[in-house]
Amino acid sequence: MGDDFYCEEVLSGKTSVNIVCETDNVLAYHHTRPFWPVHIVVIPKHHVSSLLTLEESDTPLLLELLSVVRDVAAEVMEKHGACRVLTNLGKYQDSKHLHWHVNSGEPRRK
Repeated sequence: MGDDFYCEEVLSGKTSVNIVCETDNVLAYHHTRPFWPVHIVVIPKHHVSSLLTLEESDTPLLLELLSVVRDVAAEVMEKHGACRVLTNLGKYQDSKHLHWHVNSGEPRRK
């Protein structure tokens, strides 16, 4: 497998996911291998390498992404009372496709 799980597996349909929210340009779904008890991933439906590679022309996409992240986070907050929202960069970013994690609970130990 390459370095973009989201394009290669999720968006291609090779890996099925439990969808939380979907718009024309954004997909939010329950993580396939959750690290937290509640672990939702929010991704753009077309390839963007990371937060740092966004261009000025990507502003509408970023606003749509953040709108979905906000809505998912609000739902998690309502159900669980707390959540985290994060994105990884550089060596912390396993899949080189912009994605946000919305999670709640204590991390699961490997």
